[in-house]
Amino acid sequence: MAIAVDANQAAFTEVETRVLNATKLAIEKWGVSRFTVADVCDLAGVSRATLYRMFPGGKEILLEALHVRSLDEFFTTLLDRAGGARSLEDLLVRCIVSATTQLRNDQHLAMMLATEPGTTLMQFTIDGLSRIVRVAAAYLAPHVSNFLPKREADALVEVLARLVISYFLTPSDRYDFANEASVVKFLDSHINIHEVSKK
Repeated sequence: MAIAVDANQAAFTEVETRVLNATKLAIEKWGVSRFTVADVCDLAGVSRATLYRMFPGGKEILLEALHVRSLDEFFTTLLDRAGGARSLEDLLVRCIVSATTQLRNDQHLAMMLATEPGTTLMQFTIDGLSRIVRVAAAYLAPHVSNFLPKREADALVEVLARLVISYFLTPSDRYDFANEASVVKFLDSHINIHEVSKK
């Protein structure tokens, strides 16, 4: 069972939030493969019956819900930082810098990459990349569409989402996506942003 992910629809109650916080803590303490539903119940102070009412399917659904919440928080923060963009270039630079900075500063993600690199990398590649691209499009394409036709906006968001993930996982000596001037240089050199925005 998969939880649908759409922009601004990942709303959780106070108890659900407590359970998801406990799930995140359980992962940090015991790892994705070793934590149990009982561990989460103990950390959250809820019964198994309560947890299963909120998250039918147990551990798998807890992990899915945690991914949904993380993506929602990530893109909500990104859009807050991108607010007020005056041009397509300004919007993309703000989004790329914000996304990269959030990824680099995420201590939970850093811990997961250090302790469970295989599982974590799967969430950025085989298992999770299509979802990340889909959510990125849901959040960002409407804003990019202020400057481009929707089809082109969707395609551009997909390419940039893939690039941000790639440059985060394998940093470049040439471009630093957390630096605005470097991102401008990248866009001018490889996306030709001024020509794209004229179409």
